[in-house]
Amino acid sequence: MIARHLLSIESLSREEIFSMVDAAGVMKATRGLDVRGPLRGQCWALMFLKSSTRTRVSFEVGIRELGGSVMFLAADDIQLGRGEPIKDTARVMGRMLHGVVIRTFAQRDVEDFAAYSGIPTINALTDEEHPCQILADLFTIQESGRDLSRLKVAFIGDGDCNVARSWIWAAARCGFDLRIASPKKFFPPEGLVERAGGNIRLETDARTAAQGADVLYTDVWVSMGKEEESAFRMAQFQGFQIDASLLAVAPEALVMHCLPAYRDKEISEAVFEAHAGTIFRQAENRLHAQKAVLTRIATRKITG
Repeated sequence: MIARHLLSIESLSREEIFSMVDAAGVMKATRGLDVRGPLRGQCWALMFLKSSTRTRVSFEVGIRELGGSVMFLAADDIQLGRGEPIKDTARVMGRMLHGVVIRTFAQRDVEDFAAYSGIPTINALTDEEHPCQILADLFTIQESGRDLSRLKVAFIGDGDCNVARSWIWAAARCGFDLRIASPKKFFPPEGLVERAGGNIRLETDARTAAQGADVLYTDVWVSMGKEEESAFRMAQFQGFQIDASLLAVAPEALVMHCLPAYRDKEISEAVFEAHAGTIFRQAENRLHAQKAVLTRIATRKITG
């Protein structure tokens, strides 16, 4: 059997991205109505070496709603947490499970697991990419009535985080404009932007990036694994908050946050609450987008 995976936005084509975004809409509209269960008879594992709320809940619910069974494995539950090589863990799990959703640190670990396990593998977050988040975000934007191929997205904050990197690939694949506003030392690698291509601009001024944007997007300033840099990062990112003054240069923009949010840091309390409807719909749409991914994998329609 040739397994299909979702390892990154980079690995997807424009057609696959748009197809899964459309499929997420179908999943949302028909939730509870389709009892065929494309994962019926299958057992999937969630192997999470990083903590999670939205990703864990949405995948557990999604797998069950698609007819499958699911087990949760934290680092301390398996020998991987005691130093077993990922390729050995993969070769064991590949003989017992039908698919694995992995949330971990190194992108290479997800890629190696897919290569050695021989079963469908989904990247639920690494330090380099967060593909499921971006698919849900694109669905949320499309659901709001905006044309994905004509977007202007302003990402405000840490331009080298996994979400920003996945936005770079989404913009390159889908053909929309992306502006990343960040202190220069937190720009994404120059080689990454060049490799991706597309209309991507790096700015050191948040207002310049936000001018006329359809979407204002932010994420935490201190990602998991960066806690020791917290004080330094908080000082560096002053001036990169989504607040009322920034929103004034793009008053019609959707305000989005992948959560968890630290109010009055990367986003002001007032703006967060004013746009909570969009932000929590964005969180809900993780379920529908991931069900679309799982269904496509079950029917062998993802090639990345």
